Amino acid sequence: MPVKHQKYMEWTPERFKNWAAKIGPETLCLTETLLVQRAHPQQAYRSLLGILSLGKSYGDARLEAACCRALYINAFSYRSVASILKSGLDHKPLPEPVGDKKPVEHANIRGQLYYSSNTH
Repeated sequence: MPVKHQKYMEWTPERFKNWAAKIGPETLCLTETLLVQRAHPQQAYRSLLGILSLGKSYGDARLEAACCRALYINAFSYRSVASILKSGLDHKPLPEPVGDKKPVEHANIRGQLYYSSNTH
């Protein structure tokens, strides 16, 4: 094996998971997602090395927030996480889910009963 390929033999999915778990649960979830998405876990190693190394530059708390946002928007790449950190989106709160709001109550809105009855 070439020297560059031999270095990858030292890395295992468990080693990446342990490293990510030390940062936080969102980072661990992103790591596990990347490892599962690829046909072979080794294909995710390079991305994971980059993502987890971002903690050195930005700090573990910011990396954890960026991983949370990346999971929310389904952006599972080094480039996406780095962009979130660079633009400061990790400091902004995530939008609230749309489906949790109650329907509008108004006298002019027909509901389920109107359409299910045969007398209209």
